Amino acid sequence: MSFENIILEVKNPIATILFNRPKALNALNNALFDELDTALDQIRENTDIKVLILTGAGDKAFVAGADIAELVKMNPLEGKSFSRKGQKVFSKIEDLPIPAIAAVNGFALGGGLEAALGCDFIYASDKALFGLPEINLGLIPGFGGTQRLARRVGSNRAKELIFTGKNINAQEALEYGIVNKVIEHDKLMEEVLKTANLIAYKGKVALRSAKEVIQNGLNVDLESGCRIENDVFGLNMASEDAKEGTHAFLEKRKPVFKGELY
Repeated sequence: MSFENIILEVKNPIATILFNRPKALNALNNALFDELDTALDQIRENTDIKVLILTGAGDKAFVAGADIAELVKMNPLEGKSFSRKGQKVFSKIEDLPIPAIAAVNGFALGGGLEAALGCDFIYASDKALFGLPEINLGLIPGFGGTQRLARRVGSNRAKELIFTGKNINAQEALEYGIVNKVIEHDKLMEEVLKTANLIAYKGKVALRSAKEVIQNGLNVDLESGCRIENDVFGLNMASEDAKEGTHAFLEKRKPVFKGELY
């Protein structure tokens, strides 16, 4: 299906979602969230897709935040519903069985940073700008930012950014641990695609398992996390990909992973 607020491109094994409201700096509204929710369902159902990339249309913004023109008209219950919708959609990115990469090509403010934090990791243009400036509007982040940022960089740095509402550039975001890599603006997508293709070569079963174990382990103590890892490692041994990978290593050839998720 076609969308008005996002663009979904699928070139197997990689899918790309572009936030596509460039005149509004790709600001998030209810309609965009609904379309993003549908697109994520389509990606989950397409077993040929092995990596998702999120980026922004245009040359200025990944996502500059929530659409304030829509937000200002909401009553408290509508605001709570809008917040919950954003949380659910960004959690759906996080819960995909495939890796998701944010290619931040400009402003990633408020909901934009929250969208990026829902991805597994972030590559940033050297022109990118990051922040959670909601405090300047008398608000707080509402799409998971208070939780994911604190888990990403620690509570002290998260509090500093949220309490002050200040923005930081790509290099500062790298130093904070928000982003993995800073890339020249014109080469951002080239570098993201290199990494996406490298990941796409791996087996789907092991990728899903690794993502699940890391995320689930963050919510428990180390000993419990190691038990989760131990159980999933054992299950992985039963997969066709594990058989192919280990035999290919011994036979000194490249593995051809064909395992499917069930």
